[in-house]
Amino acid sequence: MIRRVHLESQWRSEALRTNLWLVPTLEVFLAVGLFLATWSLDRAAYRGSITLPSWVISGTADAARQILAAIAAALITVVGVVFSIMIVTLTLASTQFGPRMLRNFIRDRTTQLTLGTFVGTFVFAMLALISIGPASHGDFVPHLSITVCMVLVLVDLAVLIHFIHHIATSIQLPHVIASIAADLSTAIEAGAGEPEWAGGVEHGPSAAELEARLDAEGATVPSPASGYLQFVRHRTLVAIATELGAVIRLDHRPGHFLVEGHQLATVWPPEAAPGVAHSFARAHIVGSSRTLAQDISFAVDQLVEIAIRALSTAVNDTFTALTCIDWLGEGLCRIAAGWRPNPVHRDEGGYIRVLAVPVGYERLVQRAFEKIRQAAHGMPAVLIRLLDALAEIMAETRTEEQRQVLLTQAEMIDRLSRESVAEPADRADVHRRYLTVLAVHASRQG
Repeated sequence: MIRRVHLESQWRSEALRTNLWLVPTLEVFLAVGLFLATWSLDRAAYRGSITLPSWVISGTADAARQILAAIAAALITVVGVVFSIMIVTLTLASTQFGPRMLRNFIRDRTTQLTLGTFVGTFVFAMLALISIGPASHGDFVPHLSITVCMVLVLVDLAVLIHFIHHIATSIQLPHVIASIAADLSTAIEAGAGEPEWAGGVEHGPSAAELEARLDAEGATVPSPASGYLQFVRHRTLVAIATELGAVIRLDHRPGHFLVEGHQLATVWPPEAAPGVAHSFARAHIVGSSRTLAQDISFAVDQLVEIAIRALSTAVNDTFTALTCIDWLGEGLCRIAAGWRPNPVHRDEGGYIRVLAVPVGYERLVQRAFEKIRQAAHGMPAVLIRLLDALAEIMAETRTEEQRQVLLTQAEMIDRLSRESVAEPADRADVHRRYLTVLAVHASRQG
C-alpha cells in the first residue's frame, strides 16, 4: 500500500513540477504576504506605536519613489534576461538532445526559483511604491518595506549568479545524461515489484484461466480520450471491479498512446463492461506526453535518443554515446537484480480483479540496446562498450531467462562486428569482449 501511495504521489509531484508557473506564483504570494507584514509594521511606526531599528533606511517620499522605481525597472529588465537565457537553453536542448529533453529543463527547480524570486521581488517593490502617499501626519513612507526590498535585491543578485552557473552546468551533456539516469533509478526504486496483495490465501480462478475467459467472452472498454497513458490507479480499478463482480484486463500500460474509441481494456463478464467504462476515468490519467511515474521505459528511451543522435553523421559524438551506454548498463543492472513487475492485482478476499501489462525485462533490454546497435554500424568502440555493459548486467542476473536475453543481444553485436568492421584487429577486440560475456554467463550458470 505504501508503494502505491508513493507512486501516485510521485505522479502528482511530477505533474506539478513540470511547469514554469507554479513556483513563481507561490513566490509572488509569499512576496505579497511579506509586504503586508512589513507594511503593517511601517503603519504602526508611522502612528508612533513602535520604533523601527536604526538600520532601517530612512528618507523622503520622493527619494523612496526613486529608489523603488529604479529597483522595479531593473528587476523587470533582469526577468527579461532570465527568460532570454531560458529560451536559448531550451532551443539548444531541443537541437542537441531532442525535443523530449525539454521537459527535463522545464522541470528544473533552479530555473523556476530564479523566475519566481525576481518576479516576487518586482511585485514587492511595486506594492511598496504604490503604498507611498499622503496621510494624516504627512507623507507615509514604508521605510521597513524599502529596507526589506533592498535586501531582496541582494538576494536576487546571488540567485542570478547561481542561475548563470547552473545553466552553464546543466547544458553539459554528462550532467544531462546523469540526471536522466537518476530519474531512471528513481523509477526503478518506485516500482521495484513488491506484491500488490499480501492478504494470505489466494482464491478464485488463476490468471491463466481468467485470460482464457477474457479472450473468449470478454467485452472491450474503449478509451475515452486520445493521448499517452500516464498513470493507472490500480487499487481504484480493483475497487471498481470488486463492486461489479468483474475482472479487468488492461490492454495498455503507461507510456502507450491511446486513440479515442479504440480498445483500452477488456472486461469479464461482458455485462459489467458498461459499468467499468462509466467509472474508468477515475482510474487512469491520459495526457499529451509521457511521464516517469509508472513508465520506466521512458527514461531508457531518453538515454537511447541521446545516444543515437550522438552517433548520427550530423553529430558524430561517439563519447556521448558511450556515456549513455554506461548509464543504461547501470540502470539495467538494477533492473536485473530487483525489477519484479506484478501484473496481478487482487481484492481483499484474494480474488484477481485486475490484470495489468507491465513492461518486461526482455523488452527493456531490447529498448536499451537494439537502436544503439543499429546506429553503431562499423563503430567498434561503441560495440565494445555495448558488450562491456552486457557483461556487467549478466553478472547481476538471477535467472537463465534473463541471461538468454543478454546472450541474444551479445550475439547480434558480435555478428554486426564481423559484417561491418573492416579492420581485423578491431573485430578481434570486439570478439574478445563477446567472449567475456560468454565467460560471465558460464560463471553465473555454475
